[in-house]
Amino acid sequence: MIFVVTPETVVGRRTLDTTYVPRKLLSLGAMVYPRGRWFSKLFWRIVFEKSLTRYVIALIPFPLMMLARPDWALALSQAPLAMFGFVLIIETYVLTVSDRDKRRALASETEIARAMDLFRSRARMVLARVAAARGMTRGELHLVIEQSGLVRVPQLTFVSVQMGGESPRFLELDAAERAMLAETLFDAELTEQQLQLASLAQNKLEWSVSFDPAAVSAHERLAAMARARG
Repeated sequence: MIFVVTPETVVGRRTLDTTYVPRKLLSLGAMVYPRGRWFSKLFWRIVFEKSLTRYVIALIPFPLMMLARPDWALALSQAPLAMFGFVLIIETYVLTVSDRDKRRALASETEIARAMDLFRSRARMVLARVAAARGMTRGELHLVIEQSGLVRVPQLTFVSVQMGGESPRFLELDAAERAMLAETLFDAELTEQQLQLASLAQNKLEWSVSFDPAAVSAHERLAAMARARG
């Protein structure tokens, strides 16, 4: 699931206030939820990313067993270590790949190199289009990708364009730019899962690509003008 993070798409614009870029959100546990999409699949997936939510879900079997077998209630209530162990197993062996060697085996060196090359080239393409559409000639743009490290659940990917300089900020993107961002970065050739596996193999789930708007060619600026007129 791709969530393009901009001041227009999140609940509470002030949550994106920053004094530096690139700023991370997902890996730091920032509470960022989609505006106007309460109780959507994306909303619940972000809720599931919070560790407290997963702990509560993992412990649900214990009160259910107490209800089904009242005679077990006392024994279950006095078994905090069993509860802790159950949560640890779910987190360590079911939802994540904690072993470093197993992580490295998720993607070969060739697959990692291919995924990263595709991502970086597409990120620069997106940033060039954004800069051209705005007529930007100075500053520094950053395309920031953050992915969840959880496996065996729907993938979650935060994507944002951040502006550096004297007033660092998350760039405001219109609906067309947000759609272009999601459609350009990922497709059948490079999926969210392929990038996640390549990232897990490197033990890094956050990536940032910087771009100087001065590098936008005249052809790209003309193409942006044509798209705007169209």
